[in-house]
Amino acid sequence: MGVMINHHLLAIVFGILGNAISFLVFLAPVPTFYRIYKKKSTESFQSLPYQVSLFSCMLWLCYALIKQDAFLLITINSFGCVVETIYIAMFFTYATKEKRIAAIKLFLTINVAFFSLILMVTHFAVKRASLQVAVLGWICVAISVSVFAAPLMIVARVIKTKSVEFMPFTLSFFLTISAVMWFAYGLFLHDICIAIPNVVGFILGMVQMVLYGIYRNSGENLDIEKKMNPSEQQLKSVVVMSPLGVSEVHPIDVNVTESVDPSSYAVQHEDPSKEEEPVTDHDGKCHVETARHESV
Repeated sequence: MGVMINHHLLAIVFGILGNAISFLVFLAPVPTFYRIYKKKSTESFQSLPYQVSLFSCMLWLCYALIKQDAFLLITINSFGCVVETIYIAMFFTYATKEKRIAAIKLFLTINVAFFSLILMVTHFAVKRASLQVAVLGWICVAISVSVFAAPLMIVARVIKTKSVEFMPFTLSFFLTISAVMWFAYGLFLHDICIAIPNVVGFILGMVQMVLYGIYRNSGENLDIEKKMNPSEQQLKSVVVMSPLGVSEVHPIDVNVTESVDPSSYAVQHEDPSKEEEPVTDHDGKCHVETARHESV
């Protein structure tokens, strides 16, 4: 009995810590949407990460409600649903007509049609309550693990560019700690569906921090290349994993380095016909003046 009580208390402790860290993680895109609000434009930002995050929060919220003994899972995913809904609503408000229509179609497909289909299948096709919890739990695990393609793409990009500007260390650190908290919560709650996605999240978080340590001083060597390629200006992205393993790529504001005009490096060639102009002197003799051009 003592061991059971200790496990229950430990689950509460780690669940509260997970809630606190995940609360901050959910607020990570606030600077992005403040920028959208100020500029009244979504620019090149996409709604997909926020829609996937809302979809995940809705699934985990349903799972926690059916499971009935995961109150701390209900609190954080309820908060996540509210925050992600606000983000998506702001995106709908300030997006162009074309992007708004595409985002609405995506919302209806993922968060309405697909989510309703999952609920109907688990409710009508599965009769026993315990089996419903298991089926919905493993659906959540499958979706959480599948979207880890996002941070893997960022990891590959860091290795390719040898730059960690797309992967801030502080965010990677807190996401790794969050994965540890939620893994422990699932472990002490004896819930493998909560624990498994966060094992993957912890491993990816550690890989990101190791890569940061390897390439953190490599960014300075790329400044010259950036100046020589001003057309390759793109938004910086960061990887954000939700409390239960869902990954996102959130674009954030980026200070664009002043580019050097490539034309300043080009040699100015004049028309040969204009380089030599005959000039007639007062005595009637013809002189040729040759223009000298200095090239930088």
